[in-house]
Amino acid sequence: MTDIEQSYAPMRQVLMKLGILAFGLFIVGTNAFVIAGLLPQIARALRVTPEVVSYSITFYALVVAIVAPTISILLSRVSRTILMASGLGLIAVGTALAAASTGIEAFTIGRMIAGIGGAALVPTATAAATALVPPARRGTAIAFVSAGFTLSTAIGAPLGTAIGASGGWELPLWALAGLSALLVPAVLLGVRDIPLSVPASLGRRLASLRDGRLTLTLFAGLFIFAAFNSVYIFSSSVTGTATDGDGTLLAALLFGYGLAGIVGNVFAGPLTDRLGARVFGTIALAVQVALLALLPLLDGSFLWTMVLFVVWGLTAFASAVPLQHRLVDIDPAKAGIALSWWASATYLGVAVAPLLGASALAIGVPFVPVIGAVLAVVSLGLFQFGYRARRASRPESAPAAVDGAVTLEA
Repeated sequence: MTDIEQSYAPMRQVLMKLGILAFGLFIVGTNAFVIAGLLPQIARALRVTPEVVSYSITFYALVVAIVAPTISILLSRVSRTILMASGLGLIAVGTALAAASTGIEAFTIGRMIAGIGGAALVPTATAAATALVPPARRGTAIAFVSAGFTLSTAIGAPLGTAIGASGGWELPLWALAGLSALLVPAVLLGVRDIPLSVPASLGRRLASLRDGRLTLTLFAGLFIFAAFNSVYIFSSSVTGTATDGDGTLLAALLFGYGLAGIVGNVFAGPLTDRLGARVFGTIALAVQVALLALLPLLDGSFLWTMVLFVVWGLTAFASAVPLQHRLVDIDPAKAGIALSWWASATYLGVAVAPLLGASALAIGVPFVPVIGAVLAVVSLGLFQFGYRARRASRPESAPAAVDGAVTLEA
């Protein structure tokens, strides 16, 4: 295989393509997060408990965690355009099946099909964004596309919750299914000729896990994602006294959380660069521990709950940046491999969150944020131990590959 010099399209065309990819990630993120706000309604309609519905989030996340790296290995030579369009098609089919379901079994199967679509779309779209621009602009391209996922938390999920509160839980899911279907031709026609990166073998990916610094940081990511998702998923129960069960007030809390998350995500990068990943990561994780421990003590005040959700959103979104920065710092030449493991680790955290949150909810509502605080403490400890761990005991025998080498699709 011969690497070739890549030429880049005019910036106007690139921005159009990046906008399509960002909208795709917006759909995926909204589809994933909106379930938290609709949990009570879905449970009543399917005649099960909210805890049972929450397990569909576990299946969804497990599918993404397993399928995403599998796709990157087995389908590395498939057209990126076809892969992303197929992912959107599966999201449309799975979400429509979930919206039309009358039982938890069909609902869960629909969510899993949508999860396969998300696993095909999200990492492919992120990688495609970096291939559309010169190396000096890759960070900007990633941030542009990732903004779609961030906006899904700030706007998509709260809006879906508000729509579900007035028009029924099926309505936002049908809307997402329709938007996914409409985006398929947009990807096929508007995002073409994406270069293919040189794939990393399974052996090379697994060999990177010998480095204790990397594995401890990955586990820190797993536990912090489990921490805030175990509370976020059951936010309707945790804030039930503060909102008095009002879906519109819950949507306002989620909007405050997500909007603050955008701000946290914007400033996390410069703060990480200025303070260092270890210092800023420690601060962000420690603040989450304090906030989650404080949540049961707010005595049902909507105002103070809103304040806490805003600060929580700031730190929850910001904490991912120093952890990812740490992964890149460990071995910049293998950053792509490390970040692919990061995706699997964080989705595994999302997968276990409903199980842990439901177990805590069975004991009592105040125990949900308490278990979240405990998980955040574990994450903080693992993050610190990651700086004391040793690097891999012996170097890899696999040949080095230059990040960013590409071949054009046929």
